[in-house]
Amino acid sequence: MKRLLKKPLVLLIALFAALASSLLQAQTSELPFKNGEWLRFKVKYGIFNASIATLALKEEMYNGEKVYHAVGKGSTTGLARVFFRVDDTYESYFGIADGKPRLFVRNIYEGGYTKHLKMYFNHSTNKVKIKNMENGKETEIDFQPGLQDVISAFYALRHYPDIDQMKAGQQLTLDMIFDDDEVYKFKLKLLGRESLKTHFGTVNTLKFCPLVQDGRVFKEEESITMWITDDKNKVPVKLKASLRVGSLVAELDGFNNLKSESNLKK
Repeated sequence: MKRLLKKPLVLLIALFAALASSLLQAQTSELPFKNGEWLRFKVKYGIFNASIATLALKEEMYNGEKVYHAVGKGSTTGLARVFFRVDDTYESYFGIADGKPRLFVRNIYEGGYTKHLKMYFNHSTNKVKIKNMENGKETEIDFQPGLQDVISAFYALRHYPDIDQMKAGQQLTLDMIFDDDEVYKFKLKLLGRESLKTHFGTVNTLKFCPLVQDGRVFKEEESITMWITDDKNKVPVKLKASLRVGSLVAELDGFNNLKSESNLKK
């Protein structure tokens, strides 16, 4: 879990993804996102622009089935790229009708460290086959129903029926996978509702913090806070992580093709 929290792009997506909870048992007939949705985030470390992250969604065919193909990309920019180059790509193919992941791809370059994984989900047997595309090694992990990859869960939130009725102190839980070694238990606690100034005006938001598992106990990670729009879109607009030296802030910097009307004004 600590490895996940150290990765800005994955952290941004994972915190939002945890909001999906056990939503697959309570989906609505109308999806609150659509083909062509696009989000961009600017990540700052202190006063420096450190990286850009984007999320794009489109319909495609996968194994004869029409699915959503979501692509998340993150890369360092400017001076940060000179000292530590990052080029990460995360992809998920997930069902339009059921929201379950079919295929997840993680292809990263981080300061010379690389990893290229493909995960194939079998929801009939509750097994995921993981193939390392660099060395050909294959592993298989059992999972409980409702597992999401870190990208598919990002979109699955829009199916959750009770998030608008949540009260401060309530929690959401999710099983999630993004690496080849384990399934992560992830929780988010609602801190409350807050009006937040953004690049797109002042918007009503839901404010969350993650609960990190330490052994069998979940502890509140007070150094990390995330704000998402309190509307039908549930778009993340800001994430702040206090580090040992300075702080990291990710903010929504651009968007296109939101399905529902939003308080975000261009």
